[in-house]
Amino acid sequence: MKMLIDGELTAAKGEESFEVHNPATGEVVDSVPRGGREDARIAIDSAAQAFKVWSEKPAIQRSRMLLRIAELVRASAEELATSLTLEQGKPLSESRSEINSFANTFEYYAGLVGSERGAHTQFPTGEGFFIVTKRPLGVVGAILPWNFPVSLMGWKVGPGLAAGNTFVVKPASTTPLTDLRVVELFGKAGLPAGAVNVVTGPGSVVGEEIIASPKVAKIAFTGETATGRGIMESSAKTIKRLTLELGGSDPMIVCEDADLELAVEGATWGRFRNCGQSCTSVKRLFLFESIAEDFVKKLVDRVKAINVGNGMEKRTHMGPLHTKEQREKVESLVSDAEARGAKLLIRGGRPAEKMLSGGCFYSPTLLTGVDYDARIAREECFGPALPIFLVKNLEEALDVANDTMYGLGSSIWTKDLEKAYYAAERLEAGTTWVNSPPISRAEVPFGGTKQSGFGRENGIEGLDTYYETKSIQVLEYRKGKRWAFPI
Repeated sequence: MKMLIDGELTAAKGEESFEVHNPATGEVVDSVPRGGREDARIAIDSAAQAFKVWSEKPAIQRSRMLLRIAELVRASAEELATSLTLEQGKPLSESRSEINSFANTFEYYAGLVGSERGAHTQFPTGEGFFIVTKRPLGVVGAILPWNFPVSLMGWKVGPGLAAGNTFVVKPASTTPLTDLRVVELFGKAGLPAGAVNVVTGPGSVVGEEIIASPKVAKIAFTGETATGRGIMESSAKTIKRLTLELGGSDPMIVCEDADLELAVEGATWGRFRNCGQSCTSVKRLFLFESIAEDFVKKLVDRVKAINVGNGMEKRTHMGPLHTKEQREKVESLVSDAEARGAKLLIRGGRPAEKMLSGGCFYSPTLLTGVDYDARIAREECFGPALPIFLVKNLEEALDVANDTMYGLGSSIWTKDLEKAYYAAERLEAGTTWVNSPPISRAEVPFGGTKQSGFGRENGIEGLDTYYETKSIQVLEYRKGKRWAFPI
């Protein structure tokens, strides 16, 4: 495939390319251009020119464009889902859900375009009035992750386009293919050339050029906390707006009065969906001692029933980890926990089946007796290994759940709504789900606290981050009114 710059499919100026591999088989899926700084600069200039056109489009035209894009994406859903599974690894059913999520996001923001309200009020002195308006920022750099490359592109580009901004998208180097195919559909929908450009290549080159450019007004980034720190430092030189959705170590608290069957299903789906590679995966499970034995037995039975395999096969519940490096990180975290005394209720690891030997597979793993200082309790575990901790009561659960540098998601499972609200108010996280696994929706603002980032995506709040607020003060003309230094 080629990059998409100024509405045209193009090779890199350096004429280099790199391969994209299927994590389930190791086979080459396709290759894409290895873009460089010059390619990024051309894309930025194209987006800047397109901004002059797109930002002046009436709200109703922008709304119709987003709806048309969503329509085309839905019409190509099976092709796009297949592409996503081949490059990312997740089961085809999850890829279909991700494509649907992208379309949902565009449809949601199409409905919000033109509904924004400013303000108009009189000065207290009665001498005039002021108006508060909102204008788009300009060119936005969207730097995407590999775990949900399509839906998270939608979270950024959907509200950004709705507000009148234009984009340079830098997809993850291991998952650029489906993003390119989706953005190709933008042109077919009639979006002005250059309004959304896609430059493939290393983050250390393409990403850094986008971040450094004074022509880029904002960076919207999803990825690791360490990378987010670097983006903050680089962006400070040009005082860019930032939305950073970073890592997480989300706690799930199960109280003594919870519906255990429901909570077991929530823990299983919340931890092992996308092979545990979600920022809001359940990464630490806290069980009240009184229900722990029963819960763990049910959880072990449920997790053992998960079928691991190629995402293209119908029987597959969980695909591979995305890269060999990712698998090695998970193995290291599990080994560290075991060395500190943890017991493996289910020892996952690399499957023995020959048909899986060419991929980055790692079977579900459950650990108990985990030391609170173990790396798996302190760092973000981006894979299918779940540490289980026992607590005596809610206060202890809240204390240990909050004892982390992260603050992205959390959940509380109880039939007592007063208890649920008490916990939700005290859990240090951008989102708390009550009796629900981590499900994100276009209508609901999403983002982190502490070192999980700042800013919000989705909801009205997500749209507002793509606007500049301006105040216009109008003084009524009055004869004889003067401002001068006394003489």
